[in-house]
Parts: sequence; C-alpha cells; structure tokens
Amino acid sequence: MDEAFKNCPIGIFDSGIGGLTVVKALLKIMPFEDIIYFGDTARLPYGSKSNRLITRFSVENSIFLNSKNVKMIVIACNTSSAASSDYLRNFIKLPVIGVIECGALGAVRLTRNKRVGVIGTKSTINSGAYSKTINNLDPEIKVFELPTPLLVHLVEENWIAKGITKAILEEYLEPLLENDIDTLILGCTHYPLLKEQIHAITEKISLVDSSQEIAILVLNTLKIQNILSTRKEPGTTNIFLSDMYPEFSKWAKEFLGKEITANLIDIEQHGLSS
Repeated sequence: MDEAFKNCPIGIFDSGIGGLTVVKALLKIMPFEDIIYFGDTARLPYGSKSNRLITRFSVENSIFLNSKNVKMIVIACNTSSAASSDYLRNFIKLPVIGVIECGALGAVRLTRNKRVGVIGTKSTINSGAYSKTINNLDPEIKVFELPTPLLVHLVEENWIAKGITKAILEEYLEPLLENDIDTLILGCTHYPLLKEQIHAITEKISLVDSSQEIAILVLNTLKIQNILSTRKEPGTTNIFLSDMYPEFSKWAKEFLGKEITANLIDIEQHGLSS
C-alpha cells in the first residue's frame, strides 16, 4: 500500500457535533492518525427526516470528506448509518464504517440473556436497523427498540444534570426495563454524555457506547487493510461545520479535552444542498 495513502486522514461525519464522541474514542487508541470531522449543523436534525433525504445528505457529506483525500469514512450518525451505510459502500470506493454495526457487535458480545434494548432517534428506531443487524449476527436475540427523541435536545441544552432529564430518562427507560433486558445500546452519539444518568437508572445493565465500539472496528479495519498511519508524532484533528454551532468551543473542550477551532464551510460552494 502506498505510504502517502496510509498517512491520509480518517474522515468522519455526523449531523451535528455529537460525533465528536467518536473522535475522542479514536484519538484515545489511534493518536497518530489525522482526523477530518464534518458536522452538518446547517441541516440537523437528521432524525426526523426521510430516508431519501438522509441518504442524499450522507452522500454529499461523503463527497466533501473525499475531497479532503481521506482513506476511510466513518458514519458517526446513527440515523445516517441506518439509512445510507449500504448505499455509501457502493457509492464511495473507500472503506465505510457505520455506527450501527459497531453497536450491534458490542451488544451481541455483552448480552447474556439475549434480551437487548436500543434507544435512538425516531428515524433510527423506525428503520429497524439495529434489530436487523443484531439478528443477522444472532437470530436468538430479542431486541426491544424505543425512540427517545427528547434526549438529543436535553444534551444540546446542557441539561444533563437537571432533574427533568432524570425524570425523562426514567419515563423512557421503564418499558425497556420491564422487558428484562441485560444490555442497552445508546443508539445516538449524544447519548454517551448521559451515560452516568442512564447507568444510575439501569444499574447492572451493560451499556453499549457505540463511539467506543466504532473506534475498535476502525483500528482493526486499518490493520487488516494495512493502512495504519506510519507517523510517530500525534496526528491533527480538523473540524468542519456547515453552520456555526452555538457554544461550539465549550462542547469541543467537553468532548476532546482541548480547545479547538471549527472551520465554517459554504454549503453551496461545497455542493451541499439545503
């Protein structure tokens, strides 16, 4: 494999900034990789849009990342992964990794009683992508999926520690707990920020953080395809947004533990539709 290609960046996209949880997980186990992250903040949320529109946005996001000479595309958005990962694998001639299969693999590995819960956006849950992927891996697993759309807004408003968030989580999780699940997939990149609050309610249930699972799969894929970076110095992280995100600097520091500046791109100039 060409040495220059090995040192090309990993491309990641999400509908917003929640996918920075994936960036954080990647940097932890692959510090020598360059990363280019695109957050489509001008067109979020994806979770309430049609699969056709989500796929179009995902294709455009991938074309933008491909223009930055990435060696792999990671779909950090659960909604995009559910709607368009198969299409993108045929469209883009690069390795494409979606967060859905990573979360499914983690759940199959962790469950003991073969009863798995999933929380996510309406679009992700309505797609049935997690059930399908999990049952392709293990047909005996019973999957209970539940849309929890309010959680994204609570995270983005930084209401993580508020009492209303705890009350909403308890209301959402009650029917899943009644189904005797022993594993719960946090099926949105925002949800790991609520992990402590969710764990306090679910107690001994295993939580699947897809950002950690996807980092492991990315590393293994880079090794298998012999495209790990050969550099010995820390990689760079470049963030691109399609619209400026309020308090981006605060959230970037929360996710990545350091100050980072976002590059604002012109939607029309980069071929992104409104």
